[in-house]
Amino acid sequence: MWNLNEKVEQKMREQIHGGDIYRNRDVIDFSVNSNPLGPPKSVLETIREQAGKIVHYPDILCSELRDAIGWFEGVDSEQILCGNGAAELFFSAVLAVKPEHALLIAPTFAEYEKALNVVDAQIDYYELKEEQQFQVQKDILEQITSDVDIMFLCNPNNPTGQLMSKEMIRDILMKCRECDTWLVLDECFIDFLDCPEMYEVKELICEYENLLIVKAFTKVFCMPGLRLGYAMSDNRKLLRKMALVLQPWNVSILAQAGGIAALSGCEEYISKTRQFIKDERLIMIQALEDLGYCVYGSKANYVFFQGKSGLYEQALAAGFLIRDCQNYRGLSEGYYRIAVRTKSENERLIAWLRQL
Repeated sequence: MWNLNEKVEQKMREQIHGGDIYRNRDVIDFSVNSNPLGPPKSVLETIREQAGKIVHYPDILCSELRDAIGWFEGVDSEQILCGNGAAELFFSAVLAVKPEHALLIAPTFAEYEKALNVVDAQIDYYELKEEQQFQVQKDILEQITSDVDIMFLCNPNNPTGQLMSKEMIRDILMKCRECDTWLVLDECFIDFLDCPEMYEVKELICEYENLLIVKAFTKVFCMPGLRLGYAMSDNRKLLRKMALVLQPWNVSILAQAGGIAALSGCEEYISKTRQFIKDERLIMIQALEDLGYCVYGSKANYVFFQGKSGLYEQALAAGFLIRDCQNYRGLSEGYYRIAVRTKSENERLIAWLRQL
């Protein structure tokens, strides 16, 4: 029989889906797909400068931060809710809506299902197919019915890196509106795209009150340790309900200051990031395909591929932590995801793969 501590530890281990450098020390971490260029220098400088302010409570309304996000996204600050990372906002959306019935695609990010399990929602799955390159097809519309209270989508999807067009998302939104279904759209990786404006749909939040878009500073600004995310919607009632289920002061002073600093003059940083990711991703995809691996999607800052069983363990023994994707619903042993890291780190991983 487990004691309480063992149960808690097991539950915490179940939350680990990448970036576990604490139990895998001295490795090059390809399992977490944050910006390989690191956070903007302005963020690090601001954190040092603002450290003394931790003696105060943070702004519970995140007013200055929301103004900065509003400028960056081109939306009204009143359409923004900040959270302790994107994950907290997925949970708060579920707690606000209290869905009885939900729809997820599979494979996709595991936190959506974990959030839905909190309210014991019945979950249906739209299974992505390997023979269709794990892309969402038009037939997903058939699974959106009046019984579905909420659905989650990720664009680009995690772990596949596949994209849905604006037209596809608009079709889904229209069907969701007809069926009185909420759509939570995760765009955490969209700023890594070569042309994100071709896929992002924030301009639709005023047209569709059933739309909630969630983004985070975790990925493109490489700030996972600060825990900062935000949701955008024109449905003020939903945002108020989400705010009521959040813990007060959930966004720390340092997270707020870091977020504001990241967005200040970020155009050059993001442009440099996109070019670097584009160049290195193409090199990595070509190398993997030359070695006989089957690569799918991979439009963001990570590469999703199928390889031989046991590659995760072999990589770990060689000093590389990659993401074994077999615990994603809809995937089996042999699927992996690797982040685009620095040029030298990418070259080391490719050189090792060539030796296998």
